[in-house]
Amino acid sequence: MSQVEEHLAKLGHKVPDPGTPMFNYVGAVKTGNLVFVAGHGPRREDGEYIYRGKVGQDVDVDAARKAAELAILNCLGSLKQAIGDLDRVSRIVKLLGMVNCGPDFVEQSKVINAASDLLVAGFGDAGKHARSAVGMSSLPMGISVEIEMIVEVGGS
Repeated sequence: MSQVEEHLAKLGHKVPDPGTPMFNYVGAVKTGNLVFVAGHGPRREDGEYIYRGKVGQDVDVDAARKAAELAILNCLGSLKQAIGDLDRVSRIVKLLGMVNCGPDFVEQSKVINAASDLLVAGFGDAGKHARSAVGMSSLPMGISVEIEMIVEVGGS
């Protein structure tokens, strides 16, 4: 288990096996020293997506923050599959957090901050990243949150 995973485990989190993507894409692509991690939602290890619906209507902010945590853990699962060891991460470079919400919802940053907090808890200063948190009129399968990221890695 990597040091990153140990830090997250102390907080009660586990980096899951990402499983097979549902459609025609891969969970992460490494090119040079960058890894582009595909958008991930709040998918449990059994493959079921939870926290479905519009944030602020069907899903409250606290539940959406849990969805963001699960989504970023799923991102980390695909990242681990691509690079073998999360301790190889030099820096979390960029996060794009998408929140399924109505036009009057304005707390996207609060929702996605749950994912940002988890990355900093796991990676320390290397987990601090640039970020966008945006509202979307819908997301695939009605999920409440989707997150993608760009990561810099070192080592072989």
